[in-house]
Amino acid sequence: MLTRTLVGLAAGVALALGLSLAPLRAEVSEIRISKGYGVLYLPLFVMQDRKFLEAQAAKAGLGDVKVTWLTLDGGNVINDAMIAGSLDIAGTGAPGFLALWAKGRGSPKTEVIGVSGMSTTALDLNTNKPEIKSLADFTAKDKIAIPGIKTSLAAVVLQMAVAKQFGADNYNKLDASTVGLPHPEAVAALLSGRTEIVAHFASPPFTQVERADPKIHTVLKASQIFGNITLDVVFALRRFTEANPKTTAAFLAALDEANAFIVEHKAETAEIFAKASKVKVSSTEVAQMLEDPDSKFSATPTGIMEFATFMHRTGIIKTKPGSWTDLFIPALRERAGS
Repeated sequence: MLTRTLVGLAAGVALALGLSLAPLRAEVSEIRISKGYGVLYLPLFVMQDRKFLEAQAAKAGLGDVKVTWLTLDGGNVINDAMIAGSLDIAGTGAPGFLALWAKGRGSPKTEVIGVSGMSTTALDLNTNKPEIKSLADFTAKDKIAIPGIKTSLAAVVLQMAVAKQFGADNYNKLDASTVGLPHPEAVAALLSGRTEIVAHFASPPFTQVERADPKIHTVLKASQIFGNITLDVVFALRRFTEANPKTTAAFLAALDEANAFIVEHKAETAEIFAKASKVKVSSTEVAQMLEDPDSKFSATPTGIMEFATFMHRTGIIKTKPGSWTDLFIPALRERAGS
């Protein structure tokens, strides 16, 4: 009797104070995530379509978490949105992430951390100019479209390729020829043949769309130089991951689930991307891209230190991480990354 009385009194006090007896939510109730346009972001397309994150959040006891998806392309746009507080987790090129990590390191407001690796796919430099057979054939008038200059994935991969061909000190030899342009616009410019854009560093499905035109040929394949290193990663502000450890763990579990789904359900995966992509591409074409040996999807980052070493040597980043584990959340440290 006394126990029931005390419980009743406690409930009455809580109601009088406008409090709830239910557990307080310690983590976010909405997660804002951005992805880009191409197949490099395929795990995020699958995660969105299959609602894997919502399910993993519920399993972790986070309740009915709302997941809002944005499409953003270019490291500066993504970083600005994250710092402004309108974005929580983002997929981006590994070099762009490294630049943000080095720049924000030690700052409570801007320090970022990798949540996971994500993908590697074909990354091809295509051109509509027949006389361009190699990097040495580009002239000062020839413009190369990339999503963002200096630190975008394509920009840094191009610099690394130039360094291998012309020597380490000449890594920026073609920088003046690069033009920042989102992939869809770059495809349109290259296929039209009526602009200064004569080349585009493209990933699937854009490279396949371009090569379907007989006037387009490939000058350089990144995989022939660097192998299958992780090209795109997922990152967040460090303070977000520390304030929301269960949410971060749920995201990682959902990404692993999406990657497993891609392997086990390729036809359905192809349909998911073809339906959601802003580029006109059939599920059959996407399925062919998934069979490409250059296409791999994993939350475990590999080859990140190759980017970091190059970017530090060339002064793009001032701080070089001691190990790939310095760049990512502790949950990844037991994995075989590099």
